[in-house]
Amino acid sequence: MRVFKKTSKGGGLTLCLGKRDYVDHVTKVDQVDGVVKLDTADFGERKVFVQLACAFRYGSDDLDVMGLCFRKDIWIQHVQIYPESHKPTLTEMHNTLIKKTGDNSYPFSFEIPTNLPCSVSLQPGPDDKGKACGVDFEVKTFLAMDRCNADETIDKKDTARLIIRKIQYAPSQVGAGPKADICKGFMMSDKPVHLEASLEKDLYFHGEAIPIKIKINNESNKTVKKFNISVEQTTDIVLYSADKYSKSVFNKEFGETVEPNGTYENTLSITPVLSENKEKRGLSLDGRLKDEDTNLASTTVLRPGVEKDVLGILVSYKIKINLMVAGGGLLGGLTSSDVTVELALQLMHPKPEEDVTLEVEKKPTERQEGNKGK
Repeated sequence: MRVFKKTSKGGGLTLCLGKRDYVDHVTKVDQVDGVVKLDTADFGERKVFVQLACAFRYGSDDLDVMGLCFRKDIWIQHVQIYPESHKPTLTEMHNTLIKKTGDNSYPFSFEIPTNLPCSVSLQPGPDDKGKACGVDFEVKTFLAMDRCNADETIDKKDTARLIIRKIQYAPSQVGAGPKADICKGFMMSDKPVHLEASLEKDLYFHGEAIPIKIKINNESNKTVKKFNISVEQTTDIVLYSADKYSKSVFNKEFGETVEPNGTYENTLSITPVLSENKEKRGLSLDGRLKDEDTNLASTTVLRPGVEKDVLGILVSYKIKINLMVAGGGLLGGLTSSDVTVELALQLMHPKPEEDVTLEVEKKPTERQEGNKGK
């Protein structure tokens, strides 16, 4: 098993975790089990605490908000491990970590509530510095006289931190795909253009080809010159005043022509992926660990009864099919128009067939920065 660890600059604290991805199973979230190895020589009367916090970070370095730097703790919990106070029931993960780290290793556990958001990170621009905007989870161990004394200064050299991710997998059952249609008339034409688009299912996995069935019935006297398919990601930052924006994550033009009184029917596949959107600042990604690869953010799944503002950032997707209909005759472009339909799209990760813990541990190449901290 790979151990992810971070040692404080003073050398007294070494935070160790067996994994950094924790799965939200809807009814419960994977328990965060770890240990802290202590060198108590310089502790004096100070105690050792471990903290797990879910925070929303939104600042000017990320989205140019008039110099405003904003961070909000959505949820936070502390435990004291030295002198020993918190005594969790030892799990297999604890026993493995203690065996690897040796003597003076103190275990801890945290339960993540099911109503907290999943990790989301907004993609920084090439010149952006500092921590990424988004929702993240951080495990921190530190030395202090009291765990929550605002007047006490906690030295950075007596602190060790690791960022973890709360992730969610797609449900085992998917629903019927959405369908949309429009019938649009035009100036100087007695009959309309019919456009219909549909998906086979309502949810697709990241990197999976998405087939879109398109039907065009052009009863008008105009020509459909071409059409465009795009996928838009909408990010709704609900902890900040009405900040909602959309960014294209896929855009492709098709040159098929549909003449007057003609028809067109075809199934076209598209695949929105992060690799083609690396330079788009502010794009929502699944939580990022250091500079490791990630992917487009998964669709936010809203549980009944959960307050939206607790979720920090909401992510959704839609597919747009847009026909460009050319005007003919003497009026030319004055009678041209677009015909557009939209389909809701959900993007998520498939649930691994194996146990989640084992799956994470079998992929060391995806965690190259593990021992370097966040």
